[in-house]
Amino acid sequence: MALRSTNIDRLDDEDFDVLIVGGGINGAVSAAALAARGARVALVDRGDFAGFTSQESSNLVWGGFKYLENYELLLVRKLCMSRNRLIKAYPANVKRIGFLAALDKSAPFPPWMAALGSTAYWAIGNFKTKRPAFLSPKKIEALEPVIDTTDVRGGVEYYDAYLKDNDARFVFSFVRSALDVGAIVANYVELLGAARDGGLWHAQLRDVENDIMLTCRAKVIVNATGPFVDNLNHQWGVHTDHRIVYSKGIHLVVPRLTRSERVLAFFDDTQRLFYVIPMGKRSVIGTTDTRVDDPFTAVDDHDRSFLLEQINARLDLDSPLTVDDIIAERSGVRPLVVANDGDDKLDVDWTSLSRKHAIEADAEQKIITIFGGKLTDCLNVGEEVCDEVEQFGVDLDRDRHDWYGEPGQDSRKEFYRQARLMRLDGLRAKPGVEPLSDRLWRRYGLRAFPMLEAIREDPRMGEDIMHSADYLRVELHLAASTEMVTRLDDFLRRRSKIDLVITDDDVRNSEGLREVAEILFGDRADEKLVEYFGEIPAGAAV
Repeated sequence: MALRSTNIDRLDDEDFDVLIVGGGINGAVSAAALAARGARVALVDRGDFAGFTSQESSNLVWGGFKYLENYELLLVRKLCMSRNRLIKAYPANVKRIGFLAALDKSAPFPPWMAALGSTAYWAIGNFKTKRPAFLSPKKIEALEPVIDTTDVRGGVEYYDAYLKDNDARFVFSFVRSALDVGAIVANYVELLGAARDGGLWHAQLRDVENDIMLTCRAKVIVNATGPFVDNLNHQWGVHTDHRIVYSKGIHLVVPRLTRSERVLAFFDDTQRLFYVIPMGKRSVIGTTDTRVDDPFTAVDDHDRSFLLEQINARLDLDSPLTVDDIIAERSGVRPLVVANDGDDKLDVDWTSLSRKHAIEADAEQKIITIFGGKLTDCLNVGEEVCDEVEQFGVDLDRDRHDWYGEPGQDSRKEFYRQARLMRLDGLRAKPGVEPLSDRLWRRYGLRAFPMLEAIREDPRMGEDIMHSADYLRVELHLAASTEMVTRLDDFLRRRSKIDLVITDDDVRNSEGLREVAEILFGDRADEKLVEYFGEIPAGAAV
């Protein structure tokens, strides 16, 4: 954890142009964009990066097809353009994927209308995806035999994109980008208070891991705390035109339900869309949409039974899914933007609220607040925050658009050339798993080159460290030195997706678990294991 310690040392008693509070997708892209343009930036989060809302998404990069129902054409256009930018900038991470929507009696509109809407959606997105297609029930059954077409009237297949890896890892790529150009970032650093004095914000911080008090100063503060933006603004006495309300969404991770690499879309009995989304050898079922007043949520019995009932009614499975089939669960809130008019009663249909974002700037106090948003729109958020910071008098360099995206084709070709020469893909014996070269390049980009060298020097570095997981020993060493893994959950849930695709029992009993903890935490391995599991699990026993 030396990298984190170094950053905390550099954070304490220093002056910055911008202090960003919140390390989810909005804070991460803001840090990357500002630091790349020459600003002196500090980013802190009281938990881990992407440790709250940003780790609970559907892993989809999409233009909001469902928003056409409410005629939000400009929003759909903006999101489609954002999707197209991400597909181009992240060809290994953001992949085009088909959405097969089967419309049964619970659907709010007939198949011909869905076909018309999907064609309009394709056009709004500048025809950058494959042409949508109308599907008869017989065609749906041929493409996806797992779908029960008894009550299906027809459907469409249209195209969007999804993250090949998990959402939290994508967020961390922006944190890493910010670090690479000089930003000071630290997870598990809590903002205790901040006051403006002498033209600067004076912030009191606490290193949560070590209970150490810190201070720093900044010209501008960015409130990127997601569901908590209103609470922080209230502490500062900031009035805004927008506020946040919460919608709870849950996902269930189960064994793979279909062999095809496409998303299955259905309307549930409340006429709300839900999906079956591929995640490697697993399928993710979700999401729900329930208004809640508390941002801290969990999957309950009603959530499980509702989603299982809905999917069992629409798939022709050998046996219905039960709670015993659930490998992992995800629960989070969508921070939805509404007018701050003092009225808690919304005069619109709750489920019609979109995932748009809003950015407000208080010129007098030099505070920028980011409300709402979604992963697809992240590049726009980064650029808009830079515009607001410039309006506050902070000089920024020209935007060269080098703060996001994967390395160029020349670097990619050289990596694959070296990988072929050392027969990297031949090291793996697991069937049905993607080539190592693809995975290492997608996850690490230029940082994958020293990983090749490490494997050349020590072939053990190319071995899976946990037999139940898809993770190499060399990846653990890289995570320990460059990814600020502070708690075991940071690794299992966010830097990797092990906790999402492997059962708790398999993780606890994995023979490599102790080595994982020792590589990441050294002589604090036992402490971190007990912190996560409540005990030393069988797989980590000495």
